[in-house]
Parts: sequence; C-alpha cells; structure tokens
Amino acid sequence: MRVPRLSLPQSLADRLALIVFAAASLVSLFTFNDYGLGWDDFTHSQYGDLLYSYFASGLTHTRVFSFVNLYYYGGGFDLAASALSKMLPVDVFDVRRLLGAVVGLGGVLIVWRLARRVGGPVCGFVALCLLLICPLYYGHMFMNAKDAPFAVAVALLIYSMARALDEYPSPSWRTAAIFGISLGLAVGTRVLGVITVAYAGFALMLLATLEWRRLGFKAMAGRLGQCLALMALGLPLAYFTLGIVWPWAVVDPLNPMKALAYYAHFWEVPWRELYEGRPILVPDMPRTYVPTLFAVQMPELFLALGVAGTAGALVGALFGSAAPTRRAQYMLLAAAALFPILLTVVERPVMYNGIRHFVFITPAFAVLGGLAASWAWTWLARQHRAVRAAAAAVFVGGIAVPAFELAQLHPYQYTYYNHIVGGVKGADEKFMLDYWGLAFKQAAAELDEYVDEHRRSLPQGRKFRVAVCGPHRAAAVELGPRFETTYETLGADFALMLGEFYCADVQAPVIAKVERDGVVYARVYDTRGRSFPSVFAGGQ
Repeated sequence: MRVPRLSLPQSLADRLALIVFAAASLVSLFTFNDYGLGWDDFTHSQYGDLLYSYFASGLTHTRVFSFVNLYYYGGGFDLAASALSKMLPVDVFDVRRLLGAVVGLGGVLIVWRLARRVGGPVCGFVALCLLLICPLYYGHMFMNAKDAPFAVAVALLIYSMARALDEYPSPSWRTAAIFGISLGLAVGTRVLGVITVAYAGFALMLLATLEWRRLGFKAMAGRLGQCLALMALGLPLAYFTLGIVWPWAVVDPLNPMKALAYYAHFWEVPWRELYEGRPILVPDMPRTYVPTLFAVQMPELFLALGVAGTAGALVGALFGSAAPTRRAQYMLLAAAALFPILLTVVERPVMYNGIRHFVFITPAFAVLGGLAASWAWTWLARQHRAVRAAAAAVFVGGIAVPAFELAQLHPYQYTYYNHIVGGVKGADEKFMLDYWGLAFKQAAAELDEYVDEHRRSLPQGRKFRVAVCGPHRAAAVELGPRFETTYETLGADFALMLGEFYCADVQAPVIAKVERDGVVYARVYDTRGRSFPSVFAGGQ
C-alpha cells in the first residue's frame, strides 16, 4: 500500500527526523556521565565480568551459572560492558552509561525505521520524537541494564515481523536473519521475550482469516506455511545469539523453562512500595497499577497519540480496507502495545519499581502514536492552512513542553510525572520517584566537597562512617574509598538518605540536598554526636 504524498514533503520529514536524532545523540554524548548508579549496577557489573571470564576461559569458568539469581537473566549488555571496559582506559560504570546511551539510541533508530515502513515518513518522524520524550524509555536507557536493552531487542523483533509481512509470503534471507538475531536477543535478555510469540500469533491469525476468505483455505495454508518455513531459517541464528547473551540457557535446553518457573513465583521477602498514597506490599498491588502509572507517567501528547493510534490500528486491522498484510501489521503493533498490559491486569503478578518492567511496550506505542499523527496529517492536508498551522503548533508544544520538563529533571528523567497528577511535586506523596537511588551520585559529590571544606573538624585517621538508606553498593562506589557505608546509626558521622517514604527523617543538620521541582530526592545529614534509631522510617 503506497502512502499518499502529503503537503509536508516526505524528504523534509526524514530530514527533520535525522536532525532530531543527531541532536539527541549529542545530548546523550555530553550527559551520559551524569547518571548515577542504581540498586543493580554493581551486581550487574560483576555478572558481566563472570560472563567475560566464562568465554575467555574457553567455557570452563562456570561460576557465572551460580551467581546470585542473575543467571536466570541474559547478560549481553553486561558482557559487552565488561569487554569494553577491559579494552578501554575507562571506568566500567562510565562504559555502562555510554553503552546504555548507544543501545537506547539504536532503539530510537529502529523505531523510526519501523514507523516509516508501516506509516511513511511523517509517521517515522513523529514516532521518533515521541520515543525521545518518553521518560520511561529515555530515562532508563542510560542506567537500566535489563529493561532498556530488552525494549530495544523487542523493537527489533517487531521490526523483523513487520518486514516479513511486507514481503509475505516470501520473506528475504535478510528478514529471517534479523528475526533470528532479534529473537535471540529478546529471549536472551529477559525470558519474557517469548511473549512476542503472541504478537505474531494475533497478526498471523488475522492475516490467515483474511486470506482464507479471499483465496480459499488451501492457498492460504500454502502461503502461510511458506512464510513460516522461511522465517524458521532464522531459528539457528536465534539459538546461537541466545548462547552468547545467555549461555546458561543453552547449557541445558530446559533452562529457559526453569527460568520461567522461577519468575512465576516471587522469590524475595515482600516489601512495601508507595502507590496512590499508601504503602502496599508488592505482591498485593491492585490490577490498576500498570494502567494508572502509565497514564500518569507518560507525557500528554504521547498518551493522546498512542491511545488514538492503538484504537485506529485495531479498527483498521479488524474492519479496514487496506491490504491484508497492512492490516496484520496494525494488529501486530496493537498487540505489542496492549497485550502485556492486559495480561498484567488479568494475572495480577507481583509489581514493583514503578513500570520499569514495561519499558518494552513504549516503542510500539510510539509507532502507534506516529500512525495517528500521520492519519491526522493526511486529513489536515485537505484543510485550510491556518488549521494545519494550529495543529503543527499543538504538536510542537506537545513535544517541547515535556522535553523542557525532562531537561529540568536531568538526570532523573525516569521520575517524570505528567500534569494529570501535578508533575513530580504532585506525585511525591502518591508514588515512588527515585526508586533506583540515582540521586546518590550528586549527594555523594556534595558530601565529598563538605568533607574537603571541613577536614580539620572531622575525625582523623579512619574512614568516615555513613549510615545509608538506599542502595548501599551504589553509595559505596559513589562515595569512594575514604567512606564506609553501614546500616548502623550508632557512631555514624553522616547519614545518606533517599527521599522515599521508607527512609527516616533524621533530626540532624542537613549538609546536602538533591532537589527537583521542590521535591527532595536525597539528603545528607551531619550526624556526629547525635543518635537516631534507624535509617528506616518508623525505626524498622
């Protein structure tokens, strides 16, 4: 199906997309080092080193297969970061942040190509812009070693499926190869990657139904079988890729099933997180958790276009007049955006850390938002110039406002909340904000400056003891060698506390404070000569 030429020249939409991407790349290059370490960074860096040792030893150093519970995940990102840190004279955590930016930007390009293929240049440009202002995607790509790379792998997998539908019933060897690599990366990053089978299943069921009516059962079955057989040629490549990024999965072919069984039951002692103003045990989160957080954490334009595009794609898939393969692509994208959310509402699994586990649905929503914008532009092309100008102004404002707000939150973009809930100030008493503990980087730097300025009045001949409420290993890395972290409050020189509800409000002088929009993300207290019962609120 040819996309109609609009009043906005196609080449201009492509050029605008590349300009925006280049600008985002420059911003990422100059800011990647601003992002602090989170709860999992230190452990994931160790996992990467063990994976590197496993391959460097000729597959004989197998300690990686018993390292905490991380062997139930793939570690391709961690392996790549470890390998690069050994080749470059750069700290491993700087490498991890830069690599996160590169992988995330690669995902932006994939989304642009996918949207352009499905909806044309305007769709591609809008999808690219929407993904870049999505705090769940942009905010996590620098520091989330699991969910952000998984989102990129899933986006590439959806792209391969969309290509296959364009080439149906004879996908090219390139398409089969992309499918194989992306499938291996998706499952090898999170075993949840198998969920993408459902996306393809919905699309192929629709396509088979449409072709059965048009061509008859025998012809439909032959064409479907031909496509599946050619795509299956990518499966050996998928297994090879899986073995690289998640070697535990191929040591025993049943290991992926063991991982699925492991994650089917919550494996930790339950804790409480703030949701709608109440501390709730994570296994008891209501079914509204994901839809609610998605509604209040996405920028308004992203929400409006994403929801409109999803509805339009479903209508177009089920009742439209486009070619059957195009309708199947619409179903593929709608399933990729909606199915994980609906599954969560029905199954009600353990939910925590906001919606970081759902970064992987944002690329599909961005593409659907691009489709909605493309359809709107087709209609606007027939309207008066003033109407088109007003619509363009609304789009520019809808992109610029959240982009500015994300810049104001830097480097805590992932804590963004939209105007529906009143921004981070309105969300502070209702939801979790800096649950990763990224603010410890800035707080630790300010504590370091305080110690330099007041060295003479501080204890001599020993490390400074810092009572920490938050990720201890991340705090230890950020603080450096002249500090030691502890949960014990007795005898602590300082207290480093996240601004979350579970951390104590210490009655001591505040010597450093990390704030955004009037909300405290972290505090440092001078606790010398003062006692307090616990680093946790309520003396827990």
